[in-house]
Amino acid sequence: MLKSFESLFDIYTVYVQHPVISKWLAFVLFLSLFLNTYLLNITKQQQQQQLKQEQQQQKVVADPVSTDTIQKPVTKKPVKPKRKHHHHSDIVRPVEEILGLLATPDALSDEEIISIVQAGKLAPYALEKVLGDFERAVIIRRALISRASLTKTLEHSLLPVANYHYDKVMGACCENVIGYMPIPVGVAGPMNIDGELIHIPMATTEGCLVASAARGCKAINAGGGAITIVTADGMTRAPCVEFPSITRAAECKQWIEHEGKDIVAEAFNSTSRFARVKKLKVAIAGRLVYIRFSTTTGDAMGMNMISKGCEKALSKIEEYFPDMQIVSLSGNFCTDKKPAAVNWIEGRGKSVVAEAVIPGPAVEKILKTTVSALVELNISKNLVGSAMAGSVGGFNAHAANILTAIYLATGQDPAQNVESSNCMTLMKAINDEKDLYISCTMPCIEVGTIGGGTILPPQQAMLDMLGVRGPHPTEPGANARRLAGIICAAVMAGELSLCAALAAGHLVKAHMAHNRNTQPISATPPATPAEPVPGSCIRS
Repeated sequence: MLKSFESLFDIYTVYVQHPVISKWLAFVLFLSLFLNTYLLNITKQQQQQQLKQEQQQQKVVADPVSTDTIQKPVTKKPVKPKRKHHHHSDIVRPVEEILGLLATPDALSDEEIISIVQAGKLAPYALEKVLGDFERAVIIRRALISRASLTKTLEHSLLPVANYHYDKVMGACCENVIGYMPIPVGVAGPMNIDGELIHIPMATTEGCLVASAARGCKAINAGGGAITIVTADGMTRAPCVEFPSITRAAECKQWIEHEGKDIVAEAFNSTSRFARVKKLKVAIAGRLVYIRFSTTTGDAMGMNMISKGCEKALSKIEEYFPDMQIVSLSGNFCTDKKPAAVNWIEGRGKSVVAEAVIPGPAVEKILKTTVSALVELNISKNLVGSAMAGSVGGFNAHAANILTAIYLATGQDPAQNVESSNCMTLMKAINDEKDLYISCTMPCIEVGTIGGGTILPPQQAMLDMLGVRGPHPTEPGANARRLAGIICAAVMAGELSLCAALAAGHLVKAHMAHNRNTQPISATPPATPAEPVPGSCIRS
């Protein structure tokens, strides 16, 4: 035993004294200590974590309310801005006392505000400015109008008032506001327009309209979609001026059309970054001269922009013709919101053409009619019938229906549907009479993607869906032109579907089924239901 220890000690002495082996022995010893310490710490941490988990489980059992706090994360809900709290009291103070507190309207009740308006001390149109609370101003105005009306129903009517963007409306879209009118918004499509699938928003209360447009979209998609082109872009305004004689009127016309053309255009263009004169058309009626400015307006519809430019241009003309008298900034030769041949011939806003080819099988399967029936009906109804009526720009089935629904959904001026819905619908049998060619020509679509009703958030949402909201970042006017193209293509879908319904004799049946909320006309079904047969305009 002792010999064994002695031999081990001798070996150890040899290795310790060795210059290389001794260093390795020291390194191994140090590494062993480090690993042992590390493993010991890990073991202690695991024990501590197990102890904490046991304590937490005991706490959960003892206090079940805290379970939700531990297991469910707390999510902050968005806080809606609260309306200002104002004084509530059944006692209405004297008018003089109320006027003294008018600088702090929150200290006044609604009835007290009503009393000073009824006393003539505050104008109803100034409620928003005085109160600083738009929604409260609308509520008070409703009460005032209701109590002064014959029926006295408005104050507690179903016309909505709460949660609207009155801050966007005031000073821009409407005056003397008493609420807002919700209109259902449907969507037709998607429709392949110039290679892009577009969902078309339509605000309407006419049953079948959206469904009919959707059917037209489906038929057009079956042939590869619609192609659109903008052939002209120019909003118009035509001031009326007067001269002492027809000679001076003729001299002014001659000057504007020749040497004065650039002078007038330069004056007009100086008023805006986007308004640029493209064409001047001058007409004379006696001593009256009408100067029709046709100009680009960027992505705005542009009436305010062009009116400002016309004022500047007229002041420049007056420098050369001091005897000229301005009769009206708008002389109806424009023409705005009225039927006019000048718009149909010369164009106003965006002039757009859309076309599509629908395969014969799609005509029969989707539209339930035939190519020859559609072509015959279009000639008899949209062309000859409109000519018999002496129509101006009305050579279509119902272009105004689709256009106005999109106008309402996207914040356009609905009154401009008068000239904007001018449309000629043409149909032709092609490819050995097997397929249908359709086109819609609309020379005066007046739209914008900035200004007017497009500043309201719901309408902006629809423009966002179409991808045309606001000004185009690199090409001014491109968004407005794109919107005009979408409208023209949508009108074509509506034309196709309605004409097909007329050719097949389905129009009345569809409206009775979808546009009436009443009992059926007859509860007794026909004994032998007829098979659906592709119709014609002669044999429906």
